[in-house]
Amino acid sequence: MDPVQQEVTDIFLRTKALLRGHFVLRSGLHSGHFFQCAQVCQNMAAVERLATLLVEKIGALPFDTVLAPAMGGLVIGQEVARQAKVRFIFAEKENNVLVVRRGFTLKPGERVLIVEDVITRGGRVVECLEIVKKLGGTTAGVAVMVDRSSGLAKFPVPTFSLLEMSYPTYPADQLPPELASLPASKPGS
Repeated sequence: MDPVQQEVTDIFLRTKALLRGHFVLRSGLHSGHFFQCAQVCQNMAAVERLATLLVEKIGALPFDTVLAPAMGGLVIGQEVARQAKVRFIFAEKENNVLVVRRGFTLKPGERVLIVEDVITRGGRVVECLEIVKKLGGTTAGVAVMVDRSSGLAKFPVPTFSLLEMSYPTYPADQLPPELASLPASKPGS
């Protein structure tokens, strides 16, 4: 594990944001590990440090606006935007679909960085990619704190993550006995 990944892991462990048990992920898959980013995001020093590491990882990628899906991406997305000194907007669920509301718009060709907390399959990032396209913007890249897919979730733009991990995930009907023996919880992002 490189020093940045070790630091990020230490932050998640210290803030009790990396949990063990039996969890149902947003994707519907089950796992023995869960990243509860709300725990890390209540610690502003940790958020500031994670955003700094993410901005450093993004490097010279040009972008004008950060778009984050609510809820998970809100805190880290806003801090990335603050540090990069760009505009911040967010998408939120309406009838179980991510949409941009509250008068948010994009200029034609506006360069947007999508920032999310954790991805497993990347479904909310895909929804945000479609939102940017629909609003006439250009997605410059995707930045996430944790990529649970270990890089298997692919997007048609540069993608940056602080931590790539692949804790096993399982469909509900294919749980291993040690996971099936624990009560499942869905703590939310």
